[in-house]
Amino acid sequence: MRSIRAAAVGAVTLSLALAATACGGGSSTGGGSNDSPKTLTYWASNQGASIEVDKKVLQPELDKFQKQTGIKVKLEVVPWSDLLNRILTATTSGQGPDVLNIGNTWSASLQATGALLPWDAKNFAKIGGRDRFVDSALESTGAEGKDPAAVPLYSMAYALYYNKKIFADAGIAKPPVTWDELIADGKKISAKGKSVLGAEGGNVSENIHHVFVFAKQHGADFFTSDGKPDFTNDKIVAAVQQYVDLMAKDKVIPTGDAEYAQNQSVSDFAKGKQAMLLWQSATANLTSQGMSDSDYGIAPVPVQSGTPGTGTQVNSMVAGINLAVFKNTRNLDGATKFVKFMTSDDEQKILNTAYSSIPPVKTAQGAAAFTTPANAVLKNTLATSAAALPQVASESQFETTVGTAVKNLFADAAAGRAITTDSVKAELEKAQQQMPAA
Repeated sequence: MRSIRAAAVGAVTLSLALAATACGGGSSTGGGSNDSPKTLTYWASNQGASIEVDKKVLQPELDKFQKQTGIKVKLEVVPWSDLLNRILTATTSGQGPDVLNIGNTWSASLQATGALLPWDAKNFAKIGGRDRFVDSALESTGAEGKDPAAVPLYSMAYALYYNKKIFADAGIAKPPVTWDELIADGKKISAKGKSVLGAEGGNVSENIHHVFVFAKQHGADFFTSDGKPDFTNDKIVAAVQQYVDLMAKDKVIPTGDAEYAQNQSVSDFAKGKQAMLLWQSATANLTSQGMSDSDYGIAPVPVQSGTPGTGTQVNSMVAGINLAVFKNTRNLDGATKFVKFMTSDDEQKILNTAYSSIPPVKTAQGAAAFTTPANAVLKNTLATSAAALPQVASESQFETTVGTAVKNLFADAAAGRAITTDSVKAELEKAQQQMPAA
């Protein structure tokens, strides 16, 4: 995940990148070449418990690609705290990698810079066709009506992870389906001296992911149909307040979690300190921290009422990683071959198994590794009750400004200050004022 400071800088950098594109600068011009046909540079995002884990996962596959094609891939695993700023700097300087991972929520923002290769029908045909990919993953590849800026690589969804022993000790027979049930269960868990629900209150991206889902459950969107910010409408305010109230009023999120921003809540859960965790595809992370998969269960994220589904029953954003090619690559053919390799059925099974994510390639999803009970929850969520974050050019600024507003509200809650409708609206109004003019 990105750090707060890095995200804030990223928003400023993105504005400059968009300005450069509008003026025809940066790497938005040109169409790549094949001047360096024997090498590729690849920026991978940090998907595993550490950068070293990622290198151990990826390097054997890159060696395999070199053996098949004769093309050597120079790998750099970039931490989430640096990734967006590195990409944005590359879009303006033209000095970027040939191929890179991007958070799928950034697709439309990076698409607007003009620096990434568009995946039109001709380019998709080179990697087996657009129809190989599931619809929910394709919805997070760029603005509607435009050729995708990237290709889906890993798909993820949020789920509710719960500690079986803590639940049993508290006399709770099944995981909560609604937020009211979660709050009621929290009282039983607290009575046994355990923390209830982990959160990353200082993590801008995590904040956005959760308040986006709460907004959907309130029947609201952060942007109007013509792409204008609408952060202060009553339903958005109510959604944000409900999320922060899990700490401020309902006392299920510990006040200390207001400062968490580096996966500390995952570690707390893995160590048995808390009963529940809302996280995207956490199995590999928990395993790396020594937690056995028999110690916890996985259930859909709660909804307001009923069960997860479409409409206001949305319970996850469409999480995932996309694979993009810089338009000014000096090995256009090799970059395309690499995307084809990484999205092949065999590689999709290997990589998504390693990261406990779900293949966005339809034919790879049927492998045994993705039919476990845990993955069944994630696949069903992606298919039936997940929604893509707004695919607008200002999406990155949206993550920064609203995510920071929620961070500030969590800080207020942790300090014992009242969280009111007016205080929530004031923070969201500040966030909206920081958005670029339409």
